[in-house]
Amino acid sequence: MDPGFRRDDEQNWHRALQNLLPHSRISMFFRNLTLFRFPTSLDFSTLDDLLAEHPLKPVGALELSSRGFVSPFGREGEALSHRIGDTIRVTVGGEDRLLPSSVVNDLLGKRLAEVEEKQGRRPGSRMRKQMKDDLVHELLPRAFVRPSRTDAMIDLAHGVCAVDTSSRKAGEAVVSEIRHAMGSFPALPLNAEVAPRSILTGWIAGDPLPEGLSLGEECELKDPAEHGAVVKCQRQELQSEEIGKHLESGKQVTRLALTLDDHVSFVLGEDLVVRKFKLLDGAVDQLESTERDDLRAELDARFALMAAEFSRLFTVLEGALKLSKADL
Repeated sequence: MDPGFRRDDEQNWHRALQNLLPHSRISMFFRNLTLFRFPTSLDFSTLDDLLAEHPLKPVGALELSSRGFVSPFGREGEALSHRIGDTIRVTVGGEDRLLPSSVVNDLLGKRLAEVEEKQGRRPGSRMRKQMKDDLVHELLPRAFVRPSRTDAMIDLAHGVCAVDTSSRKAGEAVVSEIRHAMGSFPALPLNAEVAPRSILTGWIAGDPLPEGLSLGEECELKDPAEHGAVVKCQRQELQSEEIGKHLESGKQVTRLALTLDDHVSFVLGEDLVVRKFKLLDGAVDQLESTERDDLRAELDARFALMAAEFSRLFTVLEGALKLSKADL
């Protein structure tokens, strides 16, 4: 143990990391949807067996992270996928060792000072790098491990994989894990044949919305010029004189809050990411009429409901935005 790294320092470090960790839980409904398109001709009949070969393994003492599949039903579950109709739910689990750079740099500074005091000169860059690598190697086994889980919904009928995240990078990481397990999963980020911002802008400007869709009370407008102004509105009547003036000045809509009937509310971005996805009373009321005896049945029912509402929403968006299909 480094003399400058006292036991109480280590305990304080671990306590601070503990405060950063979210409580592990199983998400009832997705909150964000980053979408990827794949050919509907893909065969998923052996998915369970393939995922079983790539389960999440505990992160090693000298590893920074580990990824693999876990049960969508949490620790008590065994199956690594769950299918209802034409929709499959999978979950990618992760374990990451938390080694704050501030901790490493602070201890490295103390060790460099000791070497300089003994040798009368500060270590060169090559030695500093080696000392830092050695320090990371020493601290990793003691670093706290943060668990994580990211859910994905695979819609076989539409050829869409929806990952519960608003981050394209995080979504691609989940798709990469599925691809690694299946050997081939040609899923690409969702793409539209028309510019989404032109469609979103038209809807606020008065163009008819697709049947079932209505405007919410939130939007983001941007001046198309480089470094142009950005206006964000919440709790705002969108077809108002105030918004109209922004449109007249040339601003375009890049995010727009919408509602599908009284079942789903969401914010659609020009990046085609669906944020703030929420099932409303019109949809959730369907759950209250059915009695279930355990958590597994409750999760099952909620996933079935979410899958059905997502399928209905995607059908509307596919036609309105002319979303491209995937081909082999």
